Amino acid sequence: MLWVTAGVVALGFLIVLEIAARGYGLPGPLTNQAREVVFPPKSGFLLYAGMALLMVVLTWRQRFIAAGVAIGIDVVFLLVRWAADVKVTDGHPFGNGALWVVLGYAVIAVTRRKGRERVLLLKGVGLALLLVAGRKTGDTWLLITSKTRPAVFDQYVATVDHVLGDPSWLAGRIVRATGPIGSHILDYVYIQLAVAAVVVATYQLRNVAVERRFPRHHLVRTFLVIGLLGPAVYMVFPVVGPVFAYSAEGGHWAAANLWPDTPPPINTPHQMPFDEITPRNCMPSLHTAWATAIFIHSRKGPRILRYAGTFWLIATLGATLGFGYHYGADLVAGMVFALTVEAALRSLARGWDRSGTRLVAHGTAVFFALLVSYRYLPTEMAEHPWVFGPLLILAMTSVIHGYIRTTRRWEPQTAAVLQPEPQPEPV
Repeated sequence: MLWVTAGVVALGFLIVLEIAARGYGLPGPLTNQAREVVFPPKSGFLLYAGMALLMVVLTWRQRFIAAGVAIGIDVVFLLVRWAADVKVTDGHPFGNGALWVVLGYAVIAVTRRKGRERVLLLKGVGLALLLVAGRKTGDTWLLITSKTRPAVFDQYVATVDHVLGDPSWLAGRIVRATGPIGSHILDYVYIQLAVAAVVVATYQLRNVAVERRFPRHHLVRTFLVIGLLGPAVYMVFPVVGPVFAYSAEGGHWAAANLWPDTPPPINTPHQMPFDEITPRNCMPSLHTAWATAIFIHSRKGPRILRYAGTFWLIATLGATLGFGYHYGADLVAGMVFALTVEAALRSLARGWDRSGTRLVAHGTAVFFALLVSYRYLPTEMAEHPWVFGPLLILAMTSVIHGYIRTTRRWEPQTAAVLQPEPQPEPV
């Protein structure tokens, strides 16, 4: 019943977003997803990542068959497009096969499976489709933010960033100095974040096919909830980022052409109008939140997975700042946001208690305190950087420390086996 309810809610949410997008004369998430059955998909890697999530419920024989069918369908699509001289200019030339396999298993689950096997297969299909739908939903959310929020709060966040040392300006100059190699590496890390999440999630779900059940908590849940809740904050705190608000990328809408060479001066900030195209998707930084979730869930994996999770977090932070997509204050809020969501989902999985409630309440209070201070105290904060800079870091650190301390208590403790003391030999 829980999965059915979640499915109905997700479908209703997608329908609402579809209607909202249609109101602006553009296709919504359902239409965009349906197009990828035939047309070149926007992200072929993501579709294959979704199929990988489905494969956790399959046997090894079924996995090889599914992969072969997906690749075969993609080869057919490539040959047809080549014969018809269709140029793929926006998207990937592959990925349709993976979507066909996922939809095919949905049909098999309904028509050829019964009982627990049907439920398990439908859960796998649901995870795959939710991952892909999350991307389409995010695109529609970004469209809505650009259309419904004509003014942005970039000047407020840029003023707050002075207390952190203007990290986006510093990182932007560092990335520029690394040349095209550093930029390409960071860009790949930035755009393939969902694929990295699937790698970690696949490791977490590796025993599903054997145990015939999903674990109570895994990375995909956190990833989807972050993507569902985060855009709602965009509507309350619209920010476009320094590369648009303070550089030539923003055109005549930019406040000045300063990024990344010259930090903006400390003035009284005000809302500034911006175009109806650029998404207001900076506060909080969801890329930081997702990378934090990947880092957390990779801690229980083998050494190579832990190293990969650490690299992805550091590289994502560098990309978000170095490309000018976010301010440092966005990253602080994104870190707190991720830990609060993760704590809430873990508490839901294990059962709510006082420690879980206290941790979620603390994270929520810190997150809203950050937003309020960014909006109403930016000038005061910038005028006293040696006071408010450490306070911002301390607020974030308090949530990190609270999460680590609380979740360690939740881990099952292995009781030491007491060995009986040796008895003296009888005389």
